[in-house]
Amino acid sequence: MKRTALALVIGLVIDCFLGDPHSLPHPVVLIGKLISFLEKQLRRLFPKTPKGEQAAGGVLWLLTAALSFGIPAGILWLCGRVSPWLALAAQSVMCWQIIAPRSLRDESMKVYTALKTGSIQDARQAVSMIVGRDTAQLDQAAVTRAAVETVAENTSDGVIAPLFYLFLGGPALGFLYKAVNTMDSMLGYVEPPYKNIGLIPAKLDDVFNYLPARLSALFMLLSGWILGMDVKNGWKIFRRDRYNHASPNSAQTESVCAGLLGVRLAGDASYHGVLHKKKFIGDPLREITAEDIPKSCRLMYGTTILMLAACALLLAAIPM
Repeated sequence: MKRTALALVIGLVIDCFLGDPHSLPHPVVLIGKLISFLEKQLRRLFPKTPKGEQAAGGVLWLLTAALSFGIPAGILWLCGRVSPWLALAAQSVMCWQIIAPRSLRDESMKVYTALKTGSIQDARQAVSMIVGRDTAQLDQAAVTRAAVETVAENTSDGVIAPLFYLFLGGPALGFLYKAVNTMDSMLGYVEPPYKNIGLIPAKLDDVFNYLPARLSALFMLLSGWILGMDVKNGWKIFRRDRYNHASPNSAQTESVCAGLLGVRLAGDASYHGVLHKKKFIGDPLREITAEDIPKSCRLMYGTTILMLAACALLLAAIPM
């Protein structure tokens, strides 16, 4: 566990400097290709009925999870047989690939730059790269809300939850979590053709994110206090709106972020041409602006540092 803690720190430092270089192959991309391959094959093998597609989704989940856990575990075992330093290097690189605060910041700041210096079409294009909703008709405020919501939600999904599972079980468990999250991102929709095959991946993603989402919300509140934001309102909106989402987890951090910033997030959104009615999160104490995007990024980094510090303290308290 001590080596995992060091690998976490090294991985986070690498991410701060390098982010996710697009020129290098990324394991999560490979996981996505595996999911697409298995989806095509399993749709052919299982009956084209609701129960058959749900069963296909369950098999897809098991195969993807097993491979995502087993391959990095095997690599780390082989590295450990050669040298503990090689194992540390491999763990550090894997941690870098699993946690993604720099990538989240960079992609959301592209939206900010487009809003400040480009056209609304540029902003819509930039935000379409980080959200699943339809973006072609969004105005400036809606684009900004989408970016802030993504940073808030992915503070948990993309940073704190991976740190949580890395802390519990090292990179193998971290990659298992990334596979769970990727399956939900690719298949967890309520519209055809994903409604049935994505049911089990979506439900298990809710299970895996249940505790990390709530830890993320609490650390985000503490981060907001350190950054001088409106913690009283953050706590109020968290208590009131943390379940204003179809997922039991997504609104945990979104509600905190909305309260700390004093803006209203969420509301109706269109996915694949279908309008989804959604509850609002937060109160419109002021109009949302492009400056809320870098503010949400600072909240994300503050939350990350607090989570890492908590992990380090827990490891220090564990006797050797």
